[in-house]
Amino acid sequence: MRISLRIALAASAAMLAIGAAQAQELTLKIGTEGAYPPFNNLTPDGKLEGFDIDIANALCEEMKAKCEFVTQDWDGIIPALQAGKYDAIIASMSITDERKKQVDFTQKYYNTPPAIAVPKDSDVKDVSPESLAGKTLGVQGSTTHSNFAEAKYGESDIKMYPTADEYKLDLANGRTDAAMDDVIVLSEWLDTPDGACCKLLGTIAPDEAIHGPGAGIAIRKGEDELREKFNAAINAIRANGKYKEINDKYFDFDAYGGES
Repeated sequence: MRISLRIALAASAAMLAIGAAQAQELTLKIGTEGAYPPFNNLTPDGKLEGFDIDIANALCEEMKAKCEFVTQDWDGIIPALQAGKYDAIIASMSITDERKKQVDFTQKYYNTPPAIAVPKDSDVKDVSPESLAGKTLGVQGSTTHSNFAEAKYGESDIKMYPTADEYKLDLANGRTDAAMDDVIVLSEWLDTPDGACCKLLGTIAPDEAIHGPGAGIAIRKGEDELREKFNAAINAIRANGKYKEINDKYFDFDAYGGES
């Protein structure tokens, strides 16, 4: 009887150990910036919110996993992934050939165009490089937007900022003449009291060689199984209506963009 009890207890312990291991396997650490509204942002009480965050949670739910978020400054976001600080980056990171040398990407999960904002009393007529020649153009560094600005707006004084919040502050205070970023990021800011100083000058046709096909989820090189799980989850939430539900919470158009 005692032997049977010991066997039963041992079996129960083994089952609990297996269950704990499985539960641990189902936790995904997601790296994000937390400073790029409306895609990812920290509220004053330290809570993460935004389109990226809601999409990440929907993907984890579809994958029967638990999301655990880790905030990381943009400049260090890829090195921290490579160092194992988290399993994936969901932070509006554009899929580019340069980044593909360091990480692997899923398919895109959204694609919106770049744009330029200027003060309301600006004499800049349009978004062309000619109109911005000699002007100071603010942009967040280490982004596709900064790469595009350097490649196409060589006659402007390109001013790099660590975060989007900092170029917005300088634009509002007259320390820069214009700013380039995703149209949604700029439009969201312009609808706030802080952005009342400025207006959207217009959108820019993306250059796929620089901007890539859209924003994707970055994972460490060689983790093909995780990448394909994310791809399947993206397709699933697009098909079952969850993507549209999240999309419509933030935008009045399909942020996914054209099929590609």
